[in-house]
Amino acid sequence: MKSAYIHTLGCPKNTADSDALRRMLLEKGFTVNDPYGDDDHLIEQSDVILINTCAFTGDAKKQSINEILRLSVYKNNGKKLLVFGCLAQRYKEELKAELPEIDALYGVGEEEKIAGYLRGLRPRTPTGGGTASCDIGLRPHPYESAGGLPYAYIKIAEGCNRSCAYCIIPSIRGPLKSRPPEEILREAEALVKSGKKELILVAQDLTSYGANGYKVHDLVRDMASISGDFRLRLLYLYPIGITDPLIDVIADEEKLCKYLDIPLQHSEDRLLKAMGRVGSKDSHRGLIKKLRAAIPGVTLRSTFIVGFPGETEEDFKALKDFVSETGFERLGVFRYSKEEGTPSARMRGQIRESVKRQRLDELMRLQAEISLRKNKALAGKKVKVLMDESGVGRLPSQAPEIDGVVIIRNHEGIPGGTFIEAKITRAYDYDLEAEPWTKKKT
Repeated sequence: MKSAYIHTLGCPKNTADSDALRRMLLEKGFTVNDPYGDDDHLIEQSDVILINTCAFTGDAKKQSINEILRLSVYKNNGKKLLVFGCLAQRYKEELKAELPEIDALYGVGEEEKIAGYLRGLRPRTPTGGGTASCDIGLRPHPYESAGGLPYAYIKIAEGCNRSCAYCIIPSIRGPLKSRPPEEILREAEALVKSGKKELILVAQDLTSYGANGYKVHDLVRDMASISGDFRLRLLYLYPIGITDPLIDVIADEEKLCKYLDIPLQHSEDRLLKAMGRVGSKDSHRGLIKKLRAAIPGVTLRSTFIVGFPGETEEDFKALKDFVSETGFERLGVFRYSKEEGTPSARMRGQIRESVKRQRLDELMRLQAEISLRKNKALAGKKVKVLMDESGVGRLPSQAPEIDGVVIIRNHEGIPGGTFIEAKITRAYDYDLEAEPWTKKKT
């Protein structure tokens, strides 16, 4: 039986793509080794190494190339190396010419072609004799948690219809295409039945989802009606797409994490216009005020780009003032990346990399102070924690792989994949410490 090892780079949308490929391969009779984290033994066992790449920024492209080269050293005894995803979609010919270590390249949405390639391979004979084999009865169910993780990403749409001047995603993944709701709901039900405790909806822009009058707020309400002990999280909401019906369902449904990831990208109107973003500083302020009034205890996460062409010191200072004023619970900052083929790559006023790095560091130091202050306010409070693994969990206000974690002391006997009540005992810039909640004796 042929086996594959999946290595995923980039954002949660890529993780969702890798999970979908994993399920497809399992359903077709392949063995798929744990795609979370590196394990030399599992890589050695596999007939093929699959690398899901990212090309969103210059740093992401460099990381993808480095990982291809790093994992190519495992090629032996007929093992194959396949590269797919955004980098392969955008630079297929260049990769063919420059990296002969790659046996095959596939772009975005070519999972069936990957499966077809694997069907044509013969299982390797492991070093040391014998034949590669696996009892089909021991293969995991396609929806079982790889690596024992209690959460799963569900991609509800592909592509994007926005026209952000710095972004290559529409040219790589094409225009927005919403998945049928019945397909998404079936996937969600299967994941809950398999033991998942957190379902995370992802798309380039969740707020654009929908067809024939069925919108994202309808989908979220239907997902919240699925029976089971689990929670829902929404990632990537375009600010002007956040409607009153969506706000209402987030506020009303108990299973919805009161956590909104809203990439604003900048505060200054001139730069927002240059970025091709719809909205203004005043509309951003109004939205934040509205969300905090409508959803008590909401956690707001945003991302900003520093060093966009034409960003002056005054613009950056205004951005810092905006961050101080709004006090986002969570914040990510990116250096502007000049990507060929985007309108912003041709703009005047390109910023030096040293200035971008300085601005990023300065803004993140400011956010660390805000985050520490908000974390300290949680000390002594009773909270509900989802244990991702023994000793480490997350609040509803913490997204996996993005935000901080809760370190649980005295966690003996508490397995991963369970909800517990805990008391916060210590705060750091981004992480928290807690201990299991116990009632005081009277």
